[in-house]
Amino acid sequence: MHKITYIFILFPFLAFAQLRPVVEKDTTEVEWIIIEGDSVPRTTIDLDEVILLNKLKFDSSEDRKRYLILKRKTIKVYPYAKLAAERLETLNERLATLDSKRERRQYAKIIQRYIEEEFSAELKKLTRTEGQILIKLIHRQTGKTTFELIKDLRSGWRAFWFQNTAKLFDISLKKEFDPLNVKEDYLIEDILERAFQNGLLVRQKPAVDIDFYDLTDKWLNPKPTVDKE
Repeated sequence: MHKITYIFILFPFLAFAQLRPVVEKDTTEVEWIIIEGDSVPRTTIDLDEVILLNKLKFDSSEDRKRYLILKRKTIKVYPYAKLAAERLETLNERLATLDSKRERRQYAKIIQRYIEEEFSAELKKLTRTEGQILIKLIHRQTGKTTFELIKDLRSGWRAFWFQNTAKLFDISLKKEFDPLNVKEDYLIEDILERAFQNGLLVRQKPAVDIDFYDLTDKWLNPKPTVDKE
């Protein structure tokens, strides 16, 4: 349904890699890897970092149920946040090539009509909690809150966010993604990382700094508090 452009880093890299015959180096057999466009032989290939995940543990069946509900909602809305980041990047790149305000307004209107026709109906189907998770994830992927994006881009962006739904429900457009201080946001990050590794979602680099190991250490290994006398 969506025309999403995927940027593959690892796979094209490997596609142009080829193995040369084994050569001797100081009586040690070495298998060189020659990369197209790279004149320097290399013995290793740089791979993306793989995060080791802890086994899921829940204090109660109710906690497990809440996690699964959060997982379903997060996986549902993440593609919209990813698409928002892509649309924002495309919009900014295009606007940077336009000189006059008239051309900028015309282009913004084209984007607005396109987004309204393709996405508004789907976004309006989201529940309040799904909408709030989406707002957090938009901040994760763009580095800006939905409120800031609407303020900066106005009508060109407003079409992407289902304004009517935001008005009907108690949704804060200023919500940020803060997994270091908000446990639900940490759980969302945990859900995303597992979904990326399982192939359920396509990874997109976040626009905010996230150290998953620091988050896990804080939430799964809390330091005991010391009472001051």
